[in-house]
Amino acid sequence: MKQPAPPTGVSRRKFIHHAALAAATVQIVQPRVLGRGGETAPNSRLNIAGVGIGGQGGHDVGQFPNDNIVALCDVDWRHAAGTFKKFPNAKQFKDYRVMLDEMKEIDAVVVGTPDHIHAFASMAAIQHGKHVYCEKPLTHSVWEARQVTQAARAAKRSTQMGNQGQASEETRRLCELVWSGAIGKVLEAHIWTDRPSKGLFEEYWPQGVDRPKEAPTAPADLDWDLWIGPAPMRPYNPIYAPFRWRGWWDFGTGALGDIGCHSFDPVFRALKLGAPSTVQGSSGRVNKETYPLASMVTYTFPARSAEVQANNFHLAGMSGAGAGGIDMPPLKLVWYDGGLRPARPADLEDDEVMGDNGRLLIGTEGYILGTRIYPEKRRVAAGNIERSIPRVPAGSYVEWAESCKSGKPSGTHFDWAGPLAETVLLGNVALRVQLRERLTKSALKWDSAKLEFTNVPEANAFLRREYREGWKLV
Repeated sequence: MKQPAPPTGVSRRKFIHHAALAAATVQIVQPRVLGRGGETAPNSRLNIAGVGIGGQGGHDVGQFPNDNIVALCDVDWRHAAGTFKKFPNAKQFKDYRVMLDEMKEIDAVVVGTPDHIHAFASMAAIQHGKHVYCEKPLTHSVWEARQVTQAARAAKRSTQMGNQGQASEETRRLCELVWSGAIGKVLEAHIWTDRPSKGLFEEYWPQGVDRPKEAPTAPADLDWDLWIGPAPMRPYNPIYAPFRWRGWWDFGTGALGDIGCHSFDPVFRALKLGAPSTVQGSSGRVNKETYPLASMVTYTFPARSAEVQANNFHLAGMSGAGAGGIDMPPLKLVWYDGGLRPARPADLEDDEVMGDNGRLLIGTEGYILGTRIYPEKRRVAAGNIERSIPRVPAGSYVEWAESCKSGKPSGTHFDWAGPLAETVLLGNVALRVQLRERLTKSALKWDSAKLEFTNVPEANAFLRREYREGWKLV
C-alpha cells in the first residue's frame, strides 16, 4: 500500500545519549544468510523496522549503522518527519499491523511508541517471527509484561528492553562492589527522580490534573484513532500527544514507568532480586486521570539463598562472575519521585549534594551514594576489587543486533526485562487513587507465581486493563 511522503518536521529531543557505537563495520554477505536456528548469521545485515519513530524510537533506529532500516511506522507523520528524512529508502507506514503483513523481509522490530502500545506492537512482531527491541517499561500493565515475556520465550526470538544503561561500566562495577562485600550486606536501597518535574516551575509532563474539556481538531498528519489504539477513546488534545502522554493512566506509566526500569536494573543485578513480597505506596495529589504529583513506593524482597541468587543471576545474562555466593538478607527498596528523596546519611559531609536523581545502597558496613563508597576506608579498600564481569564495549543496541544474528541472549532480554517491568509496574498499582484508603491498612502482598495480590483482591483489577473494541493482545 503506497502512502504519501511525510511533511517536514522536527522530532522531539533525545532522552538518552547513548555511548558511541563500535566503529568497525560488518562485512556484507549477499544474499543474506541464515543460521541453523533461523537467526540471522553473524556476517549478514539485519533488516530492521521501527514502530513509533518520532521521539526516542527515532533515536533508537539510528543506532544500527551496520544494518538496514527497511521500514518506518508512526501514526504522526509530522512528528516522525525527521526520522523519515534520515532513512529515505525505508518504506513508510502508519499502521504497524499493515507493515508486518506486507513486509516479510523484516528481521527485527524496534518499538518506541507510547507505553500503551508497547505490548501490542511487540506481540505482533513476535507473532510474525521477528526479533524485538522495545523501549522501557516494556508494557503498560503487569499482566502484559507476563504475556509478552512468555510469547518471546516460546518464539525463541532475540529481545531487548530499552534500558540502555544495563550494558554500562557503571552497572557492572556496582555489581562487583556489592558482590565483593564493599559495604557488607545490603539492607536497603533508595532510588529517586525529580520527574515529572524538571525544576521548581517546569514540568516534563502534567500529573495531578483533570482531563481537559477542550477538543480541538487533530492535525491532518496524525491518525488519532491509531494513536489511541487499545486505550479508551477520548478527543484529541495536545496535552496528550506527541510527548505529554506519560502522566495519564490510560497512556503512560508515570515517573516510575519512565525511569524505574533504568534505575532499578543495576540494583536488581547487584542484589540478585526476583519478585517482591510486598508493595505499598503513598502520594500527593492523584486522581483517576493522572499519576500523582509526587510519590513514594516501598517494596520488600525476601532473603536470597545462594540457589535463588544463582537463578536470578542467570536471568540477568551476566555469566562469568558472581553467581551464588553468600546469602543475601531481606531488602527494603524505596522509590521516590516528584522531587522527593531519602534522608541524608548521618555521616555524609555538609555540602555534599544528594542530587535530584540518585541511588543510595545502605549496607551493614557502609553505603554507596551513586557510585561513591562511604566511609573512606571502605572506598580505598574497594579500589582493589577485581573487574570480573565481561564488559559490553559496543553498547546495548549493538549487543541486541548481535544477539539477533548469533542467538546469544542480550543483556535485557525479556526473561530479565519482563519480571523487572512487572516489579516497576506493581508500584503503579499501589498508587491508584481507588486503593488509597485501603492501603493505609496494609501493604499489598504479592504472589508472582499466581500473578495476584493475596490480601487485597480489589487491587488485582489494576494488574491489567480492558481494551477498546477491536483490540486484543492474546
